[in-house]
Amino acid sequence: MTEDDRPALRELFTRAGAGSPTDNLWGDPETEATAYLYPYLEHEPESLFVAVSDDGELLGYLTGCVNSAAFPSEEKRIDQAIRNPRLLLRPTAVGFFARAVVDALSAKLRGQPVVADFTDPRWPSHLHINVAPEARGTGAAGALIDRFLAHAKSAGSPGCHLQTVVENPRAVRFFEKMGFTPHGETPPIPGPRFEGAKLHQLTMVRAL
Repeated sequence: MTEDDRPALRELFTRAGAGSPTDNLWGDPETEATAYLYPYLEHEPESLFVAVSDDGELLGYLTGCVNSAAFPSEEKRIDQAIRNPRLLLRPTAVGFFARAVVDALSAKLRGQPVVADFTDPRWPSHLHINVAPEARGTGAAGALIDRFLAHAKSAGSPGCHLQTVVENPRAVRFFEKMGFTPHGETPPIPGPRFEGAKLHQLTMVRAL
């Protein structure tokens, strides 16, 4: 990634997930980027890789972190994002976070597993990947993952993890093809819904 890629990254952040179960989480792309894109640009740009077409068009990107323990947690990043006062004017966002609170309390009362940042010294690196719809099936996503894993391995990381959702079988199959395997429980994720149903977090790991 170079500094010139920033505007295209922001545009693709919104567009790449269209139609997926996690598309448009709380209805405000800018604050969602504050949680899931901008921290990687700020804290670890050297681990952000892009795929481009022959004419220079951005086809996809991968945000990653070699050592997750040194990176702000997802809880902290979301907390920072929702402090933006603009969200108070968006009923969709207010409804999302109110539902998230109810979901979390319900899981706790039922003794169900809860969503949390994954920490394990065997797989300290993590990644997120977004590819434009028109670039799916071209090999761009696989090349991005290969590039990041080589980067993490060269930095001394023994393994990598990622988190997706059970309800996205296409993504799960792709990650399995890339050598990742499911690990641990699949707790419900507080807040989001897909076709009226809850989503469940799936952690996947791969040794390097």
